[in-house]
Amino acid sequence: MKSPNSAPSATSLPRAPREDAGARFTKYMVTMGIRVACFIAMVLITPYGWYTWILGAAAVVLPYFAVVIANVGEDTRPAVAESPDRQIEAPRVAPEPAEEPPRVLRISETPRPDTDR
Repeated sequence: MKSPNSAPSATSLPRAPREDAGARFTKYMVTMGIRVACFIAMVLITPYGWYTWILGAAAVVLPYFAVVIANVGEDTRPAVAESPDRQIEAPRVAPEPAEEPPRVLRISETPRPDTDR
């Protein structure tokens, strides 16, 4: 439970959806580029051997990993929020001395009028 005195921090917000989609697209395209490179290397490198099978397996399996890696968002990392209390504090200015009110309370009473009833 958060304490009532803690203010939300803008640094704890997740990445914007547009930026997140761009980062996921980049991850996907890099992985698929590696797949294409594996496929081309499998066909062009001769003589064929055990590495041909490894490159072929990579070309077949990499699309799955490309999708999985691209869909893993930034939500899996714990959000680290900066405390809003870590701000540069303003210099404290001493208040100007004001005139002090009198410390003695003076009460003056008027005499009672004499009434003899």
